[in-house]
Amino acid sequence: MKRIIDGVLKFQTEVFPNQKALFQQLSSGQRPQALFIGCSDSRVIPELFMQQGPGDLFVVRNAGNIVPPHAVAPGGVSASIEYAVAVLGVPDIVICGHSGCGAMTAILSGSQQLKALPEVSRWLNFANAATRVIEEQHAHKDERTKLDILVRENVLAQLVNLLTHPVVANAVQSKEVRLHGWVFDIATATVTTYDAEAGEFVPLTHASFVGAKS
Repeated sequence: MKRIIDGVLKFQTEVFPNQKALFQQLSSGQRPQALFIGCSDSRVIPELFMQQGPGDLFVVRNAGNIVPPHAVAPGGVSASIEYAVAVLGVPDIVICGHSGCGAMTAILSGSQQLKALPEVSRWLNFANAATRVIEEQHAHKDERTKLDILVRENVLAQLVNLLTHPVVANAVQSKEVRLHGWVFDIATATVTTYDAEAGEFVPLTHASFVGAKS
């Protein structure tokens, strides 16, 4: 905890004075460029690998970068999505998975590991569509390969869930919002994005704007 407190104090004395004008401007409101829905994993810092600053991203993070379908239950993810689209008017939404995801690893490990984590287990049920793809199409593959596939399939499943939210579906239909499915590789900093026309994840530099998998 000492390192964290030292970091706060360093920010206040060394960083903030050089950006005081920016923070004074931000104190009157926000206009983020995108809604970023990512995993809570401590190794994945969107502002760092996207090189964005304060006020640039509206960030929602949870175990497994999950988006519960609309009307399943009230919750922070759904409320944040609604606020970002309807109030902040974000033009883009990114759902980002990552390599070595602990939530996806727990799914692959089976019920034994999740048995002691009932809340995690219930939460990860929202990834069942991705899990079925693994069971039906990739069961014969090694665990590392299955994990990589599950991470990508989960991003696609959450894009589908995202479109069940009326505020998002309406904004996409009216071309006010674009959807993006990303996967961030921790070891290489590579980002791939789902290309709907190609039907696969491609390097970010080669990608066009994308939507959910049909």
